[in-house]
Amino acid sequence: MNNRPIPIRALGSIGPRVSALGLGCMGMSDLYGPADETESIATIHAALDAGITLLDTGDFYGMGHNELLIHRALRGRDRSRVAISVKFGALRDPAGNWSGYDGRPAAVKNFLAYTLRRLGTDYVDIYRLARIDPAVPIEETIGAIADMVKAGYVRHIGLSEAGTETIRRAASVHPISDLQIEYSLISRGIEAEILPTCRELGIGVTAYGVLSRGLISGHWSKERATAPGDFRSFSPRFSAENIDHNLALVEALRVIAQAKNATVAQVAIAWVLSSGPDIVPLIGARRRERLNEALGALDLHLTAEDLAQIEHAIPVGVAAGDRYAASQMASLDSEHSGRTGV
Repeated sequence: MNNRPIPIRALGSIGPRVSALGLGCMGMSDLYGPADETESIATIHAALDAGITLLDTGDFYGMGHNELLIHRALRGRDRSRVAISVKFGALRDPAGNWSGYDGRPAAVKNFLAYTLRRLGTDYVDIYRLARIDPAVPIEETIGAIADMVKAGYVRHIGLSEAGTETIRRAASVHPISDLQIEYSLISRGIEAEILPTCRELGIGVTAYGVLSRGLISGHWSKERATAPGDFRSFSPRFSAENIDHNLALVEALRVIAQAKNATVAQVAIAWVLSSGPDIVPLIGARRRERLNEALGALDLHLTAEDLAQIEHAIPVGVAAGDRYAASQMASLDSEHSGRTGV
């Protein structure tokens, strides 16, 4: 593990100060095939030891498994030195199928009670609805979380995959620390309207999918098999009709990376880091090897010429396929309120 100090960034004007890279823990429990728990915990420990202070999870990742995993990883650690961001509201059945979202005030408090117990903590640093519940006004959901802030169970309120109108409505009820949303070289839909709205309102961004679920990591190949239930087996960008086009973009990026003596993943992460000091990329490393590679992005300085070359190689909207299947795209408020592309 490289011994570099990790810079600190503020999550918006009222949010916590956290490491410039956060660790997204979802893949340690769900959606990317089997993971090794021992290695997952070792990776969380390595991230904390390296200076990462932001851990991102969801109460529905592995139906609570991910929160329990984080609980085990944080035993013996100083809780005050770690910011835990939790998404809630996704409904699943015992087979792991998705059945909607619940943002009712009573549900907010119920979800939070279970999260606190699984995490073994008495507060969550950032709490956010995973997807906007169309049946519940966002003002009611945010109001319920605000009650939990007043009670001391939540420190900050975040949003996830929200569009511009929803962001403004939420912020009118309670200050919002950050919007968690997909942002990468091939997912730049936030740039025209959503990101400017966040900056106007002093809301930070935690960017997930910065490597597009491994697609632009430089490690993916079209021959790579996916395990049953792996998100990528039904993701449009990994489909047979789109994969060749998308991997050709990766090869164009590889040329730039090699000239910088860096990996493709490092260039992709560094590009997100360079997009603004109010953006904190979440890296989804499940193994220490991948974590160490991602941390190398902090040492990579992209010049104006580098950024121009990257823009030429991967212009806005060039990726083939949407970032989710049609049914999931329909549930994204960000794709319908202030949508500006993929």
